[in-house]
Formats: sequence, C-alpha cells, structure tokens
Amino acid sequence: MNVAPLSAFALALALALPAAAAAPTPEEAEGIRRAALDYAESWYAGDPAQMEKALHPDLAKRIVRPGRDGARARLDHMGALQLVQGVRTGYGKNTPADQQLKDVTILDVTGNAATVKLVMAGWVDYLHVARLDGQWKIVNVLWELTTPR
Repeated sequence: MNVAPLSAFALALALALPAAAAAPTPEEAEGIRRAALDYAESWYAGDPAQMEKALHPDLAKRIVRPGRDGARARLDHMGALQLVQGVRTGYGKNTPADQQLKDVTILDVTGNAATVKLVMAGWVDYLHVARLDGQWKIVNVLWELTTPR
C-alpha cells in the first residue's frame, strides 16, 4: 500500500484546519471582561466617565435598520462621543435593577484582539476589544435589538 498520498492528504488537512486558539490568561480575560462591564454598567448608571474609560476614541458602533415599505436596509452609526453623550442623558437608569442584564461571554482572543458577546436588556452587543498600551478598549460594536422594533 502506498502511504504517500495518504500522508500528503493528512498534511494538507492539518494545514487547512485552523489552529486551536489559546485560552486567554486570567489577566487578559479580566481586562476584556472589565471593558465590557464598564460599557454595560455605565449605561445603566448613566455614568459617562465610566463609558469613556471602556471605549477607544475611534469607536464605531453600528446597527442594521431594516427598510420599511420597500426601502433598503441601512447601517446606522455612532462614534464614541455620541455614545458617551447618550449615556449622559441617563436613559439607561430607567431600566429597573432586576432587569439590568449584562451577560459577558468572551468568544475569542488572539493576541491583542478579542470578540465578546454582551447581552443587555433589550439588545445584544458584539464587541471587538483591542489591547492598546496594556489596556483593553472597545473599538467596534455591532448590535441588534432583541425586543420588537
């Protein structure tokens, strides 16, 4: 039996499969989780300074808004300053304490990049978090409402 084709196939398959991601260190996981929690907790507390601490100044936060009456869907965008100003309005304080969801799941970490799912009261945020100068900051958010529009 010629094992060369089988060996070549096994090598090709091994190279094609992604390497298993290393688990983040406890310190990395805590820094990532803290950024996500600062983001969530600041919304509910109406604390713009805490929100600002979680965000990179070049943050992009986006949501897909479905089109109505035949209109095309659109991508709405806000930056860090708009988000911080939104927190300053205190709207998040209207969420009763027993309904303030802030469930953080770290989905992936590779080097200085992490992806996090954050379940809040009425929506889900998918966060991209980057380690810059030793601190984890949220740089991108794609979110979706979980309550009817």
